[in-house]
Amino acid sequence: MAIQCSVAVATYLDHLRIERGLSANSISSYARDLAKFQDLLLEGSLDYSALTGSDISSLVGKLSLSGLAPTSINRFLSSLKGFYKYAALEYQITNPMGDIAQFKVARKLPKALSVEEISRLIESTNNPLEPTLLRDRAILEILYGTGARVAELVALDIHDISKDNFDGEDITIMKLRGKGSKERLVPIGKFALTALEDYLVRLRPGLVAKNSQNERALFLNARGKRLTRQSAWTTVLKAAEAVGLQGRVSPHVFRHSYATHLLDGGADIRVVQELLGHASVTTTQIYTLVTIDKVRESYTLAHPRS
Repeated sequence: MAIQCSVAVATYLDHLRIERGLSANSISSYARDLAKFQDLLLEGSLDYSALTGSDISSLVGKLSLSGLAPTSINRFLSSLKGFYKYAALEYQITNPMGDIAQFKVARKLPKALSVEEISRLIESTNNPLEPTLLRDRAILEILYGTGARVAELVALDIHDISKDNFDGEDITIMKLRGKGSKERLVPIGKFALTALEDYLVRLRPGLVAKNSQNERALFLNARGKRLTRQSAWTTVLKAAEAVGLQGRVSPHVFRHSYATHLLDGGADIRVVQELLGHASVTTTQIYTLVTIDKVRESYTLAHPRS
């Protein structure tokens, strides 16, 4: 007889954390989906170890009728597939997910800002009367200058910044820890490096003095603690409001803009794949659709027989 669902879920989450090395954010996402699954089981008095494909389809129907977006349902199904694959191996139960198909979702192109809009956002932090803006400027420059995800940015430590020599030229490298705890090295451009050095020299020492336990963390808050994802978000939204770009800007928009501008500038897609930390070049190719879309728009506007 299979063990209780709550125990199986807890064991599976431990497996993801310990054996597969998934990040805390990924674990939280799986945990939310599987908690929702357990609520549905309780509501319908269902046994997870005896579900059929038809039962899963019924649960999906309930989620759809509740107004859950197709993308969220697809993530839910993906979490269930992983869980049942694990449970089938560990507890010898029947896997009901074999014939379950995900919703077809229209592919959305990432929304990139223009170079001029990015510059306006960064320049909104240029106020010598507010010293904390030195940190905010460094955050914005790093987001745009490295393509870092916000979780990667707040996880940065001081020792993740290092110098290297390439063909006789000194460059500064940043180590980012991406999804699945995969590490990648990305170069830091001169604008981002200048902003980072200003923050490190003029602001960070005072913040470290408030809480020496966090002296490893690169970005600190006003109390000297490691900056949270929420605070990084607030920094970005504050800059967006300052330049009238509310509703169009998030930390991930900087990543989209980074990739799009690299490809617009002629960067090889395989290089952009490495810089973004994508496991497959297929993920990176969505940014080529953005540049193609721009070409098509320009052609339509400019050519007399378009």
